[in-house]
Amino acid sequence: MFDRFSRVAKANINSVLKNMEDPEKILNQAMEDMQSDLVKVRQSYAEVTATQRRLLKQKEQCDALAADWYQRAQLALQKGNDELAKEALTRRQGQVDEAANLQSQIDMQNSSIDKLYEGMQTLETSIMDAKAKKEQMIARARTAESTQKVNDMLSGVSGNTSMDAFKRMEDKVEALEASAEVSAEMGALGGNMLPGGGDLEKEFKKLEAASSVDDELKKMKGMLGGSTEEKKKSSVDDELEKLKRDAGL
Repeated sequence: MFDRFSRVAKANINSVLKNMEDPEKILNQAMEDMQSDLVKVRQSYAEVTATQRRLLKQKEQCDALAADWYQRAQLALQKGNDELAKEALTRRQGQVDEAANLQSQIDMQNSSIDKLYEGMQTLETSIMDAKAKKEQMIARARTAESTQKVNDMLSGVSGNTSMDAFKRMEDKVEALEASAEVSAEMGALGGNMLPGGGDLEKEFKKLEAASSVDDELKKMKGMLGGSTEEKKKSSVDDELEKLKRDAGL
């Protein structure tokens, strides 16, 4: 019973693990995860692209302001106001520095955008390939699982198939039938036993055999006895006839 319980427990655990590792479920989950990753990559790409466009606009504004301050510096010089021209050039330089800083960020964003784009393209290709292979893999998994079940049923490897149960019940029925036959024989023997321990049937058979022998013996004695009397009677008659002849009668 303990061994059978252990086998049943192991079979249930294996069944749970197999269900948890169902190829169809895992493939579907993998496709969902890949789609989710693709959505995240696209969101990141959109965010980085938006940031880059904002930086480009800021740089364009800096370039425009720098150009505007340069024109103002030229105007101040034309009017002979060196101090004002110097202030305008200082403001221009600030915009130029800001534009250079923005350009550096834009260059970094371009590198990130290129990598995100390549990753997005690779992921999209992988998803397309996975979709094409998913149905084939699911069909192959189902075929392999069905084949394994049939082979296990035929070979009885699992020890828990319907055929195994049928065979166990067949053996149990045969054992019950054998036990019933032994019980019937024991009952028959018990009913034919004499109080002293002898067999009733055997005793009667002995008596019947003895009676038959006695009857046959009596019959044989009767036959032998009748033959002797006849012989005696025949001898007497012969002797009487002889005496009569001798006497002239």
